[in-house]
Amino acid sequence: MKKKLRVPFLAAMMASSIMLLSGCQSKQADSTTVATYSGGQVTQASFYKELKQSPTTKTVLANLLIYRALNKAYGKSVSTKSVDNTYNSYKNEYGENFTSFLSQNGFSKSSFRQSIRTNLLSEVALKKLKKVTNSQLKTAWKTYQPKVTVQHILTSDESTAKQVISDLAAGKDFTTLAKTYSIDTSTKDKGGKVSFESSSKSLDSTFKDAAYKLKNGEYTQSPVKVTNGYEVIKMIEHPAKGTFSDSKKALTASVYSKWSRNSSVMQRVISQVLKDQHVTIKDKDLADALDSYKQSVAAN
Repeated sequence: MKKKLRVPFLAAMMASSIMLLSGCQSKQADSTTVATYSGGQVTQASFYKELKQSPTTKTVLANLLIYRALNKAYGKSVSTKSVDNTYNSYKNEYGENFTSFLSQNGFSKSSFRQSIRTNLLSEVALKKLKKVTNSQLKTAWKTYQPKVTVQHILTSDESTAKQVISDLAAGKDFTTLAKTYSIDTSTKDKGGKVSFESSSKSLDSTFKDAAYKLKNGEYTQSPVKVTNGYEVIKMIEHPAKGTFSDSKKALTASVYSKWSRNSSVMQRVISQVLKDQHVTIKDKDLADALDSYKQSVAAN
């Protein structure tokens, strides 16, 4: 059950390109040599001129400005430790496939850390700029589900998942089957046990939906197709929903989680941050890099 990579409004950023864009405009750097060839050279000034012609350059600049604006506004609220914890959770989750995971998503180790930090900063900005109303909490309550604990077995193909279900029907132990069949290295040796809430951002929604339909002791009678394979899920602890008043904290987290996945909401949040930080692009050739964020910045 691999963590789903969330980059809500930023594309993967190549650190080298960002450094060039952020530093090569200074007059002192105009004549700095980037490369040489027989009888000539490429200066930072000429290289910068060429970079501006690339269709991806404005995206890189926009990403850089968004990151810096967020970091200036809310940087003190996101610790290095919180970034490291998230980074290491992905690293542990993917194990020996972590490098491949980074490559497939267009990240280096440093740019992935920066993406994580940007996501954490954006969550802080969202909570600062957009407050949850009681009416919104009541709406969330209608579909709210409490924290549950399940066991799961992730397989790469449907036939293996069907075999697991057949073995369970024959009375075999779920924990033993998880160690034998599950390809989720982070949970297989723990019997496939995992706990989550309905607002969990890292789990496949199909997985959560299937799990919440189960009562204690029940397991899925057919394989559950998820992003990276097929799941067999058993409910271990499915508590009662509880009361609205006792669940407000969890409901608030659920609403924020939903908003953080809504591109329109996050675009308005980033628009407000850019406005508050007085972000201005001086280069006329790149002046429209942030045009998509020039809109209403009403907090709600």
